[in-house]
Amino acid sequence: MRRSRARGFLADFPWIHLGIGIFGNLAFVVGSVLFLYADLQRAGVWLFIAGSSGMLVGSFGEVLVRVENRVRAGEPQR
Repeated sequence: MRRSRARGFLADFPWIHLGIGIFGNLAFVVGSVLFLYADLQRAGVWLFIAGSSGMLVGSFGEVLVRVENRVRAGEPQR
């Protein structure tokens, strides 16, 4: 079975997912705080959406890395 370049890249650089997740968490928190100020609520909404998306992408990436690491180690799939 030949793995794709994208899967290999994702597994070889797991810190990318960590960085995306940290960005997502930071944007989520900042966006949430901006909800408290009427003039900044629109920016808060967009940061909240971007942060939530970053957290989701980071989590999916982490799952892919774990699956790829199991495949590399020869562990059976569940």
